Amino acid sequence: MTATSVLVPSSAGHARTRARLAVSAAAGGGVLSEAQLAAWLRDRRAAQPQRVERVPFAALRGWDFDAAGGDLRHSSGRFFSVHGLRVRSDFGPVAAWDQPIIRQPEVGILGIALRYFDGVPHLLMQAKAEPGNINGVQLSPTVQATKSNYTRVHGGSAVPYLEHFRRAAPGSVVADVLQSEQGSWFLHKRNRNMIVEVGPEVVAEEDFAWLTLGQVNALLRQDDMINMDARTVLSCLPDWRQGEATGDALHSDADIRSWITDRRAVHEVSAEPIGLARTEGWHRDEKAVAREDGRHFSVVAVDVSSGRREVPAWSQPLIEPHGTGIAALFVRRAGGVPHVLLRARAEAGFLTTVELGPTVQCVPENYAHLPAGSLPPYLSEALERRAKARYDVLLSEEGGRFLHARSHYMIIEVEDEVPLVSDEFRWVSTPQVDELLRYSHHLNVQARTLITALRTL
Repeated sequence: MTATSVLVPSSAGHARTRARLAVSAAAGGGVLSEAQLAAWLRDRRAAQPQRVERVPFAALRGWDFDAAGGDLRHSSGRFFSVHGLRVRSDFGPVAAWDQPIIRQPEVGILGIALRYFDGVPHLLMQAKAEPGNINGVQLSPTVQATKSNYTRVHGGSAVPYLEHFRRAAPGSVVADVLQSEQGSWFLHKRNRNMIVEVGPEVVAEEDFAWLTLGQVNALLRQDDMINMDARTVLSCLPDWRQGEATGDALHSDADIRSWITDRRAVHEVSAEPIGLARTEGWHRDEKAVAREDGRHFSVVAVDVSSGRREVPAWSQPLIEPHGTGIAALFVRRAGGVPHVLLRARAEAGFLTTVELGPTVQCVPENYAHLPAGSLPPYLSEALERRAKARYDVLLSEEGGRFLHARSHYMIIEVEDEVPLVSDEFRWVSTPQVDELLRYSHHLNVQARTLITALRTL
């Protein structure tokens, strides 16, 4: 197959881009047939054995707790660190708490290369093992690298394809936006989410494959197959289904922007960095930093060996959640236009205090000890309607920082009798969501995953 077409980034070419993406989304096979794709995935899993062993903190190579406040840092001063955070918030049932949190001020690159084969867009996906993945290899973006990784602080090998994103050719950028990650576990973490068109000189190396959007979408309907970083980049693609909207949104674009601004102005969240040793309600032993009541999550240490990474062996801390998350998105049509029910969420690690999350986002076990009425709104409705969910897939969170972190992602179609319980919620049309995704810090990472999933239906 040959590369024949070019994306036109101007507004005049936007409709053409959507039309071509729709063709790719409808394609069951492309450069690789379905049988070839399945064989490639089997080969990559066999070729990327990875050993991940829980170890005491004392066995971490290059990491230590600092003497001043007890924060866990790398000796280079790079990569990331684990701090203590003291939070006061008017969002949710608990008004104040202490917790560990990951601080990683570097802006990493998450990038997917796009190339045309016989006029059909294909995405260059990477089979990548992460230490926190429950199943080893998952499909990641073409490039998934922190600044410390791609500047080779660890002394390892170069990141393949990086030059196409750090020095993107004029007119080749399809999407380029800074987006957050989990605001409950990261302090002000951002990554550069990019989609860049490349030419026929870019070929797939051994751990990479050119897939149609249809093939990627099919894999998104399988548990633990497409990693979190790939899902957030995929959400940056123009919505090729937008032509389905044939009426007016429930709220004007100006009203949606005003609502977001109002929520950011109304909510008050104070997040004060403190030493990890000062976090009240937490204790540290030789193998974990954990809450005294055993809830929420722990910070643990692992030793890793892998023959397919920039360095063959390393050790690092990981956050290990206690419980499986639920992220549910209610969807319905209003006036012929698909809408999703989003919640304005205030999380301690967000730069902007508030981002839009799914209808429901929680780990139910974390509410078991709280008074009646403390459960998140719509959780009961989501669980009651789950049997009829249009999408219900168990997906992994960031495998490079979290150990076996997984959430049930659900898309549930509802009728318009579902009432709004507070000003925290709004029905937002999918064209409005598409516009919000062009800008930073509007939809959180869980909502971006669900929008990516919604486009597969």
